[in-house]
Amino acid sequence: MTALRTVLETPVLRMLAAIIGLIGCVNASIYPYQSLIGIEVIGLSHSAFAAVMVLASAVAVTTSVFIGILSDQKANRRRIALVTAGAGLAGMGLMLVAPHPATFILSAGVLLSIASSLFGQTFALNKLAAQGHPSQREGIQATIRAAMSVTFLLMLVFWTIAFARGTGVMAVYVSGGLASFGLLLVILFIWPRDGQTTWQDRPSGLRLSQAIAQLARPAVSLRLLCLGAVTSSGILYMVLVSLIFEQAAGRSTSDVALYVGLVAGWEVPFMLLLPRYLGHIPRARLILVGTALYICHLVLMPMLAPTPAIWAMTFVAGLGGTAMLILPISYYQDLLAGQPGTAAALLALQKLVGDILAAAAFAIGTALAGYGLVATMGGVIALTGGFSLWWMDSRRPLLPAALTPSS
Repeated sequence: MTALRTVLETPVLRMLAAIIGLIGCVNASIYPYQSLIGIEVIGLSHSAFAAVMVLASAVAVTTSVFIGILSDQKANRRRIALVTAGAGLAGMGLMLVAPHPATFILSAGVLLSIASSLFGQTFALNKLAAQGHPSQREGIQATIRAAMSVTFLLMLVFWTIAFARGTGVMAVYVSGGLASFGLLLVILFIWPRDGQTTWQDRPSGLRLSQAIAQLARPAVSLRLLCLGAVTSSGILYMVLVSLIFEQAAGRSTSDVALYVGLVAGWEVPFMLLLPRYLGHIPRARLILVGTALYICHLVLMPMLAPTPAIWAMTFVAGLGGTAMLILPISYYQDLLAGQPGTAAALLALQKLVGDILAAAAFAIGTALAGYGLVATMGGVIALTGGFSLWWMDSRRPLLPAALTPSS
């Protein structure tokens, strides 16, 4: 509650919570239905949709790494945020004006992927803005991140009602477009201007090669692979949920919105409670426990979707997913201290790993059997990543990068 008061009383933190909340509206509008739109509406094959997933991740990671390093080098965070928000608005507009396989690939594979880097940029600014509250850093981050789950839930409740009344699934691009426009306005009028902030944001002075060398250290890259494997389960969940519910007897698109919304709803209280335990339980152990819980929901979803028991899985998913969503942010920030933009780029690299693993599991699983095998493969991959991360941290604690401009 102390962190919540700090966020509410600090203008820049309120702005960051608003941005994260609007990103939640975008995500809730598009990602639970992207596979359904791409495969069932646009007409892509399973393998073609998997290729779009890989393209989207490649674009996201390339732009996020470049943007993260550039923002640390130049400290021009507001201008970069405006460009990425504009890309998201363009991606939504394309699908509204001309829904077609080519525009779907451009929108989902390129423009929305560029816009996804705004999430990391927001938490980079959060790291800088929270310098005056060092003891509350984890709580502030969890509170701001919880804003996404709140808006995600509200948006999905809205779509549950809208779909039940016969609204077509392509209408999700309307709410996604409005939220993207809101992001552009908030950044344009409220985001602090570069060089005029009340906190220090010194350019890192690192050359591009030096910054990339930090990311390539084995101590960093191996942990990145582990966290990518962990989060691949969440990516598979977003891909599978609409497809599984579409095939389940007695389920509809409105049930998809309700299920995903309930998962997001359970995440909110768990996010606010999580910082209480970080001083007593290592992050890697919490991530492992959260992963084990989360894959229970993923693996059981194909079997339980036609039954009332599926709704109990929303609690399990919300509890398990909280650690996977929150902890990597501060994990990377501690690893690359003083370079919040580059640390944010690790989130995109993590997503690249997760997307590739999820795409592989989706392509292989659907070719050999079906969505049940895909979910099982995803669970094995995620649990392997969580256990490996815990094992590495228990043997050799992670040390911050020590490169300097002169190194």
